[in-house]
Amino acid sequence: MNSVAGLTPSEKAPKTRRPIIAIDGPAGAGKSTIARHLARYFGLLNLETGAMYRAFALKALASNASLEDLPALLALAANTSIYLEPTGEGNLVFLDGVDVTTRLREPRITDGASRVSVHPPIRAWMVRLQQDLGAAGGVVMEGRDIGTVVFPNADVKIFLDAAPEVRGLRRYDQMDSAAAAEVQPEEVIRELRARDERDRNRADSPLKPADDAVLLDSTHMSLEEVVGKVEAIVTEKLALEPSKA
Repeated sequence: MNSVAGLTPSEKAPKTRRPIIAIDGPAGAGKSTIARHLARYFGLLNLETGAMYRAFALKALASNASLEDLPALLALAANTSIYLEPTGEGNLVFLDGVDVTTRLREPRITDGASRVSVHPPIRAWMVRLQQDLGAAGGVVMEGRDIGTVVFPNADVKIFLDAAPEVRGLRRYDQMDSAAAAEVQPEEVIRELRARDERDRNRADSPLKPADDAVLLDSTHMSLEEVVGKVEAIVTEKLALEPSKA
């Protein structure tokens, strides 16, 4: 498979590495926002692994491949390059050398990411890429199975959750005006519930908290309250100081 972010599958983590922080949870739980903040606050890299699945779903849909056709998806994967470029404002996502960042929050792409991720061979491919990406540590990785599968030995594991209605409204508010005009909030909540069902009940790497994860339900919390809580969790577990950058 292709390398990601300049790393190749043959490169191994050094004997001593910087910390790995794993942020898991369902769609709309605030993983991306929290991961970006933690990375800036502690001077780490923010690696949004969910964007990798969305990029691959984008390619599959653009290729008119059935998201249920595993042989076709594997053929696409064999010729796919996904590159994450961390920036101060979040990741830029390159698919086969093209910046596709702005397309990855379209509802059909996020739904497609959930559908391609149910295939164990596709997940195995992605897990290898993600492990290479964070092998040296010094990263905040967010997704759905970082603490259980990708990095089960992560130094800090946080599982973010919230009621489906709250998460659905958050996802709706994240849409640009054009996308929001085409759907109702109830439709977004309904699609999110369907995605939850797939993610939590798939046979391979189902969405669930790691046994040693800190559970954080943000249903009745403001963003500022969640940010303060996760900062305290990481500081306590790793004795990290805020970045001076």
